[in-house]
Amino acid sequence: MTLKLDKVSLFRHTDILLNVNAVVNAGEVLSIMGPSGSGKSTLLNAVAGSLTAPFSVTGSININDICINDTPAHKRGVGVLYQDPLLFEHMTVGQNIAFALSPKSALLDKGASEPKLSKKQREKQVSDMLAQVGLSELQHRPVQTLSGGQQARIALLRTLAAAPRVVLLDEPFSKLDAATKGQMRKWVFEQLKARGLPTLLVTHDVEDANAAQGQLIEIETC
Repeated sequence: MTLKLDKVSLFRHTDILLNVNAVVNAGEVLSIMGPSGSGKSTLLNAVAGSLTAPFSVTGSININDICINDTPAHKRGVGVLYQDPLLFEHMTVGQNIAFALSPKSALLDKGASEPKLSKKQREKQVSDMLAQVGLSELQHRPVQTLSGGQQARIALLRTLAAAPRVVLLDEPFSKLDAATKGQMRKWVFEQLKARGLPTLLVTHDVEDANAAQGQLIEIETC
């Protein structure tokens, strides 16, 4: 799996925000660093397919050499992890992850499909995902009883449950305390690398970029 940003330029009205030309291979992380308002999150929106006026993009955004510029957001196969977990508080951990399991894989090829998952299959997938990362004991816990670090882990698993082709990280560690932040950086990047997912990280924290151990693009504003 590969994410390619081919001569991508972002604009606010007619003002250019940033230019990016990069390739992110399977299991790699491209970090974009810069201050607020520099266009970092706008770039994520462009890749995710949620860019709105007054912003626009030129160039080509490709997943596995397929241009997705005109592909609807729900068909891009792009997962996003935000700084807030955004879990459903009225659900258990297992229910949150199961909610994200797509009945069909996110496929870019028109007409391609997979059989829908049965309830039993969905429950097994959730159990397997939690077991793989040593969190089986949390499956039936209400999410509001979890610590900040536990909620962040479940948020990533829910993102991965949708079987994304590419993952976007929007400052996912910024609201964690110092002790938890270091552990989460290591754990998140290990999970993404193990799954061979090309990842785009935006951050203002150089420690995030250092932990990602990948390419780094720094945005400067006047």
